[in-house]
Amino acid sequence: MADRLSALDASFLYLEEPFVPMHVGSVAILRRPRSGFDYARLLALVSRRLSYLPRYRQYVESVPGHLARPVWVEDSDFDVSYHVRRSALPDPGCDEQLFELVARLLARPLDRDRPLWELYVVEGLENDRVALVTKNHQALVDGTATLDLGQLILDAEPSEPATGDVDTPPWTEWTPSSRPGRARLLIDAITDSLRRPGEIVDNVRSAARDLTTTAERALDTAGDVATTVRSLVRPAPRSPLNARVSGGRVFAGASAALDDLRDIRRRHGGTINDVVFAVVTGALRQWLLSRGSSLEQTATVRALAPLAVRAPDDVGFSLVGLLDNRVDPCLIDLPVGEPHPVLRLQHVAHAMAEQVRARRSVAARAMVRVSGFAPATMYSLAARAANSLSGRLFNVVVANTPGPQHRLYAGQAPLERIYPVLPLAREQALAVGITSYEGNVYFGLNGDRKALSDITVLAGAVTEAIEELKGTNG
Repeated sequence: MADRLSALDASFLYLEEPFVPMHVGSVAILRRPRSGFDYARLLALVSRRLSYLPRYRQYVESVPGHLARPVWVEDSDFDVSYHVRRSALPDPGCDEQLFELVARLLARPLDRDRPLWELYVVEGLENDRVALVTKNHQALVDGTATLDLGQLILDAEPSEPATGDVDTPPWTEWTPSSRPGRARLLIDAITDSLRRPGEIVDNVRSAARDLTTTAERALDTAGDVATTVRSLVRPAPRSPLNARVSGGRVFAGASAALDDLRDIRRRHGGTINDVVFAVVTGALRQWLLSRGSSLEQTATVRALAPLAVRAPDDVGFSLVGLLDNRVDPCLIDLPVGEPHPVLRLQHVAHAMAEQVRARRSVAARAMVRVSGFAPATMYSLAARAANSLSGRLFNVVVANTPGPQHRLYAGQAPLERIYPVLPLAREQALAVGITSYEGNVYFGLNGDRKALSDITVLAGAVTEAIEELKGTNG
């Protein structure tokens, strides 16, 4: 049988528009080791590990007449040097220049005629650093069979420098199957339909079950059912964050010491996740005020906060259990109108506690047991959760996924920082990805170029919100 895309994976291809690419990404900053780290070494590293991710050598082939969902086809002309690319900043390049380049790279849709991923090595960064920028289509990173490229190239220990001729890579023993012609695609589609005549009906029933399950979970989350129903029916508050996105993007990053967030938690209560969302709330408040917005004390911004969950019958932790697309789209009203930072934190903590009690969330320590850098894959699942709800129900996506607290390496190059990049939905002008790594927390802010031209103000407001909480006694 043909290796056909699932209905969910295919939906990300159907929904994609030139101005709304459906890929997730990351910006990893490495320190160049004494042995060196350049394009040739990265190309060799990726080449030697691609056999672990066969999907990364396949492209999507549509069925004539759209009689069935597209299929995965091995790319007989696969060229790793097309996907692993080289770029550079004017030496010495600063973070602001890097983020401008990142915004331009991530705004471009991926080539549908090739495997749906790209990896850029960006040289010229100041202080002898290099950056790796990844792009992975959501149809590719499904959270189960295929994980993120970062998990392939990042290790807990430095690996020996890759040697040998990258023009004769180790996948030469790989023999791709021949490309199916139109007749074969049609025959396979008809065969699949005959073998599974109820598939269309099953897909509709599955979608209905998913909708019912989402509604039931939402109702179970709050003690007051009437209040929950009103929050689901009532559109999200009007906000400059809801704007029809253009083809341009802006990107900015911010960071915080994990110990500072822990100290805030000890003094004011809640969890680290509560503190992170309180920081985002404070940053959004300052950003709105900088735009001259008049905020009443009851003003809110509704965030879609994807939450990884375990089913009630799950026992313990497993890779499959965590990455089985079980990410609930939770709606959290962030109290941007509240002027006192500790009260903002308390409001956020209360809302989060209601969500966690209803969903048996996966503990942070379990989420980082996955080998490699699992958060990148979790952000793909978060983006999927965001696309499962109408954009009228929320203003912004905020996804926080804990990362490993031990050092990672690409070859022999140590990873210093990593910023997640979440895609924008059609009418969501901002997506915030957050992860922790080696004692720090990193905020990746991806915005629409027209709607959020002042994204650096928002990034600065993240730092201000942290300092505000640190300086408040109660």
